[in-house]
Amino acid sequence: MKSVFITGATTNTGLGIAHKFAKEGYAVFIGSRSGEHAKETAEIIKEKYSVFSKGYDMIVGDENNVNSIFNDIASLGYPVDAVVLNAANLGICQEFLTVDIKDFAEVINTNICWNFMITRAAAKQMIKKGGGSVVFVNSNTAYRAIPDRIAYSASKSGALGMMRALAFDLGKYNIRVNAVLPGMIKTDRWEKNYNNCREALSNYTPLGDIASFEDIANAVWYFASDNSLNTTGAELVVDGGNMIQLYPIIPEK
Repeated sequence: MKSVFITGATTNTGLGIAHKFAKEGYAVFIGSRSGEHAKETAEIIKEKYSVFSKGYDMIVGDENNVNSIFNDIASLGYPVDAVVLNAANLGICQEFLTVDIKDFAEVINTNICWNFMITRAAAKQMIKKGGGSVVFVNSNTAYRAIPDRIAYSASKSGALGMMRALAFDLGKYNIRVNAVLPGMIKTDRWEKNYNNCREALSNYTPLGDIASFEDIANAVWYFASDNSLNTTGAELVVDGGNMIQLYPIIPEK
């Protein structure tokens, strides 16, 4: 049985990705900053899909924590075939002139440094298996800035650079590294209109809709599965065409 480790997989997009892999027969390992929620989610996955699943409490920036998780996964007999780097610090409402540098650095540490640690621990297992796949769930804000999210945009741009460098360095081990770039997604934040996100211009796409969890999960699955065995260092934008437009066309009400 193949296995996958997914960060931030207890809610929203990460949970949708976990369901996709479990449906495809993968053993699913779930990382979360809430160990309790990770374990609860793993039990739900296990019961629904009859696959092995386990949840882990993750500590941002703690490499010992990361290594202990992957050591446990290997000890259970499921060294990873794929890693999905979905968790992120969203860095919302960080105004440039007033943001505390510690808050700025925390976004960078989570979205770049932590993912580096996770990828390195996973790659060591993939090398022994003869290959694998790493998928970054990035963002179209790596290319398109939005107000008061400077740390987030910077971290996502940096993560894309790291993705390409990892693809180059790990290619000789048959490890593929790619990125999915969502736009607006129908998450809990969107449903509850947190920070007025339902009124954001990124909702007005050429296709007339924004992404569901399943849309992102299917894109991640493409990169992680055997469908993309000769693809590495690539980006797949899933944003309803938002990035191609000069400006959004807002329908008249």
